[in-house]
Amino acid sequence: MSDIEKTEFQIPGGLPPRTRDSVVDAQEQRGETDVEVSLRPRSLDEFIGQPKVRSQLDLVLTGAKNRGVAPDHILLSGPPGLGKTTMAMIVAQELGASLRMTSGPALERAGDLAAMLSNLIEGDVLFIDEIHRIARPAEEMLYMAMEDFRIDVIVGKGPGATSIPLEIAPFTLVGATTRSGMLTGPLRDRFGFVAQMEFYNDEDLTKVVTRAASILGVSIDADAASEIASRSRGTPRIANRLLRRVRDFAEVHSDGHIDLGAAKAALIVFDVDEIGLDRLDRAVLNALIRGHGGGPVGLNTLAVAVGEEPSTVEEVCEPFLVRAGLIARTARGRVATASAWQHIGLEPPADAIGGYQTLL
Repeated sequence: MSDIEKTEFQIPGGLPPRTRDSVVDAQEQRGETDVEVSLRPRSLDEFIGQPKVRSQLDLVLTGAKNRGVAPDHILLSGPPGLGKTTMAMIVAQELGASLRMTSGPALERAGDLAAMLSNLIEGDVLFIDEIHRIARPAEEMLYMAMEDFRIDVIVGKGPGATSIPLEIAPFTLVGATTRSGMLTGPLRDRFGFVAQMEFYNDEDLTKVVTRAASILGVSIDADAASEIASRSRGTPRIANRLLRRVRDFAEVHSDGHIDLGAAKAALIVFDVDEIGLDRLDRAVLNALIRGHGGGPVGLNTLAVAVGEEPSTVEEVCEPFLVRAGLIARTARGRVATASAWQHIGLEPPADAIGGYQTLL
């Protein structure tokens, strides 16, 4: 390396100078990314949790493979982070087929969907995430493709327009949605198998954390894995994210081994309390209880109090707070339950809704 290449450069903010020899190699970063991606299970046997869905899906796929045909179309429904995309990848893996991935918002026109369908080969798996957001023209084209493996392409405009039928290869559509109620009836009825993904219990999440730690090469105690799992809101995606942050803390402040003390200290640093509430969740509870006496409070008022958009409070915070029994949604607004008062260290009033509940 030449003298010019060895020239020191000063890092902004007053940090000590470093030579270019010490710059992190991009190839090493890609390797780390590969490890993160590998946290996804690759088969139904590796998939943790969702026992009912796994057993039902195994029957569907095994029966189709025995008959030598493409399986029925599959709809996966449930909250974010429970493994719908992973399950779609597993379907393709179990069938030994190629997986084509897109999302509902990306299919704005029927032509977008036609181009994708026409490129499928027999047995391919087409995965459409957030399928409830697919545009109506594309959805209507999808009806015929799902039932008859055929689409009609319109050529020209006005009186001279003609419809050209186009045969497509038999395929399996896997749709994922976080809002199954927004699916139209005709679309939902065309799925041969509908699965509802459920939130995980702490036992299964502990297995998820332990498996992820093994893949990442992180040493972790059983009670530390259980602690991380108990703060993960019943969601594997959150469990894996918290594990990576605890790993960072353990590597910086100790020898990299994660024990119970390190896990608790790390989660305090990252503003995750003992039941999984983050800063925004606690801000909502404090605004509701300390600012408005426990409610009822309208959504817009609550959003202004915490400095967030109403949609953020409604879609990000409320689902878990309601499921945890910390707030109730009434006709007059949001109301804090007795559990919420107790959680922030206050004595609940005599007329507070409910009592202390188990979260999951």
